[in-house]
Amino acid sequence: MVDIEAIAADVVDCAIKVHKALGPGLLESAYQFCHAYELKKRGWDAETEVKLPLLYEDQKVEVGYRIDTLINKLVIVENKCVETLLPVHEAQLLTYMKLSGCKIGFLLNWNVALMKHGIKRFVLNLTDASSSPKKFSLR
Repeated sequence: MVDIEAIAADVVDCAIKVHKALGPGLLESAYQFCHAYELKKRGWDAETEVKLPLLYEDQKVEVGYRIDTLINKLVIVENKCVETLLPVHEAQLLTYMKLSGCKIGFLLNWNVALMKHGIKRFVLNLTDASSSPKKFSLR
């Protein structure tokens, strides 16, 4: 069984490593690639740009939602390069978590002097694994 907290620790550690090497000011896609690369080096299944359909009643709606990085189908990372994280960024991540059934998500803002100031962790009912089962495959 995969330790979700081990994934979460590596998400943070890899983000700090990438940010120390690159600094702020690059495109979101550059950080996303490098962060996923670091996670893969540590043995995690880090997929990028994962399609996320919306389920409405019995209809699967492909509306163009994409998870920036999905690690072991358990943890979501949403990358931003913005001056300030806004409530809409948090709402986006929380929506993706609810739609996917993932319990842990990270909002990473790479446009900061120190990465520790650009990391926000979100948790949805981590202790109750049965509370929001995945109703569809993310593939």
